[in-house]
Amino acid sequence: MPRRKSEQMTPLELEIMQVLWETGAATVQTVQRQLKRELAYTTVQTMLTVLHRKGRVKRTLKDKAYVYRPAVTQKKFTGHAVRDLIDRLFGGSAEGLVLNLLQEKQLTPEKLAALHQLIEKEEADDKR
Repeated sequence: MPRRKSEQMTPLELEIMQVLWETGAATVQTVQRQLKRELAYTTVQTMLTVLHRKGRVKRTLKDKAYVYRPAVTQKKFTGHAVRDLIDRLFGGSAEGLVLNLLQEKQLTPEKLAALHQLIEKEEADDKR
């Protein structure tokens, strides 16, 4: 039975994307060197091919090596992933996510105050 294509990224795919978001266009060798763990060249090459097939990266042939670059910005990907998380785990309720973060003690009073300032700034920018 063939595998179903997943919209979500595996932890390794995400690690590789982080490298590309930080460095920009890169060869397999560059990505391999920038990863936080040691992986074989062929493993990184395979993962970049998978990401290319999934449409997560674009590649161009330069000399005899492919140069890979993100097909989507980190901000756009993160936004989509958060919306997906909210939809799947909280029935589309962003408030549910925030309430869960509060209940799980993930947001300290200091972090809440900083978030409140960001919200006020965002609201002020929207009024302009």
